Amino acid sequence: MCGIVGYIGEKEAFPIIVNGLKRLEYRGYDSAGVALFNGTLTNYKKKGKVADLEHAVVNKNLSGTIGIGHTRWATHGEPSDDNAHPHSSMNGIFSIVHNGIIENYARLKNDLIKHGYSFQSETDTEVLANLIEFFYNQDESMTSEGAVQLALSKVVGAYGIAVLCKKENDKIVVARKGSPLVVGLGNGEYFIASDASPIVEFTSQVIYLNDEDIAILQKDGFTLKNVQNNPVSLKVSNLDLEIGELDKGDYEYFMLKEIYEQPKTIEETFRGRLKSDYSEIVLGGLMNVFPKIEAAQRIIIIGCGTSWHAALIAEYMMEEYARVPVEVEYASEFRYRKPVINSNDVVILISQSGETADTLAALHLAKEKGATVIGICNVVGSTLARETDAGVYTHAGVEIGVASTKAFTAQVTVLTMIALKLARRKGTIDPEEYKALVKELAAIPEKGRAILEGNEHIKRIAEKYYEAVNALYLGRGYLFPVALEGALKLKEISYVHAEGYAAGEMKHGPIALVDDNLPVVVVAPQDDYYEKVVSNIQEIKARKGNVIAIVTEGDTGLKELANDVIEIPKSHPAVAPLLSVIPLQLLAYHIALLKGCNVDQPRNLAKSVTVE
Repeated sequence: MCGIVGYIGEKEAFPIIVNGLKRLEYRGYDSAGVALFNGTLTNYKKKGKVADLEHAVVNKNLSGTIGIGHTRWATHGEPSDDNAHPHSSMNGIFSIVHNGIIENYARLKNDLIKHGYSFQSETDTEVLANLIEFFYNQDESMTSEGAVQLALSKVVGAYGIAVLCKKENDKIVVARKGSPLVVGLGNGEYFIASDASPIVEFTSQVIYLNDEDIAILQKDGFTLKNVQNNPVSLKVSNLDLEIGELDKGDYEYFMLKEIYEQPKTIEETFRGRLKSDYSEIVLGGLMNVFPKIEAAQRIIIIGCGTSWHAALIAEYMMEEYARVPVEVEYASEFRYRKPVINSNDVVILISQSGETADTLAALHLAKEKGATVIGICNVVGSTLARETDAGVYTHAGVEIGVASTKAFTAQVTVLTMIALKLARRKGTIDPEEYKALVKELAAIPEKGRAILEGNEHIKRIAEKYYEAVNALYLGRGYLFPVALEGALKLKEISYVHAEGYAAGEMKHGPIALVDDNLPVVVVAPQDDYYEKVVSNIQEIKARKGNVIAIVTEGDTGLKELANDVIEIPKSHPAVAPLLSVIPLQLLAYHIALLKGCNVDQPRNLAKSVTVE
């Protein structure tokens, strides 16, 4: 949530910051702003997107080689010019940008009001700006970083901040706790960002700040310490990111580009991990913990949103093939409901960004209880990657569309490999069936490309149903989570109310919704559930519902029964989710466009949920 960019060096800061903010708009796009040293400390900010900010500052003084910027996803206070970042302290000594939530801001605000402070916004961030100024004014020898340290010692909550001080115009102070920040290293210059996407064109050398780290950046060097004023050792990492990954290329939207990238990203995710003769899966990141996974009495898989749906597919697969009990948990519930966690449990946490606040809180809880903790994420150097006992990276590349597509299929690919590897090691799967399943997984990319060739057909179906105000998605077995994911995609980007259900549960309530205005999307490839799903479709048709069926290529029976069909290549049921989800993504995409929605930046959503 929210994006932070900063620069200190010899170049003009404003173009670097604004271009960086555009790359971070997937993290928030309610308002945007910059603070620059240009003879004085000046803030420019505007409700709306970064483009609105650019328009608002035409003919303003935008010079300066030090600056910070922010693109906002609103938490405290509605989107407005006043609530936009940067925020200035009351006397204008400090400007601050902030990602996160200060939970005790109300009490701190009341204390500051008693000391004569007034406020111009509804935000918790302005409270932090004034708290820093309050401590700064208590002692003539106080430095800006000292004031930041004192203020943060009083704060409860999460923060990623960058701070400028009017009286110390040669530095930027940055700090994090629970909200990611990365420092890019240049030649006589430094870059700050919430993630690496804004700075990849300038440097390949970065430092990922850890919780409670404070960095003081100056043109001639920087210092790294923590809130307790203890020095922190530096660990420089290399970025594995290409600038071309951040462009839409020939596609109109990032979401469509990322849907089309899935055959490649699935292939990249299993590349080097599947032996060419399909005899083995190699997961080097789990090598040292596999004995613990094999011995686990229970596996708990934790995620949010799309990652939770991927976890449900893994639950079905691990229980069927590895014969181990699996529980799937929402991270937001897990952290608060006092779960029973034992030292012989294995906890798998899934997060595209590796910075999801609820998932990281679940990680810390699992570690406290002594469980073996495994991470699955897409971002090298993320908090999840650093703090888990072991893990597996997906190789989806940068995902900029807010509604996850290729990250989901990459996660399912990794979880499929873990499930099969575990089953093979435990001896709970026949060797020939194991080899056949590995071969089926390897065939997914080519089959995915075949589905994408039907994009225009899916667009024509979308044209028939885009005015619907409700939709129902049904699936069984491995495809029930796919129905959930399809419904989520439609909700996220088209704002159509959609529900995903296990098809067998239709008669226990959802069938009451069926009429001639309701599109019902049924994921119905030929598998062990096929005849039962056909019966469900007949029940829908008897009540004049409109059925869009995802069917196995060549299925003539459902072509006659359903209103519309989308064919997918035949595959093993265990890997069918990787194929069946693609047409659901395309259907949601086209419906959203026909409704005039911005599919890359849907309202009220942001990509990386780093606050509760």
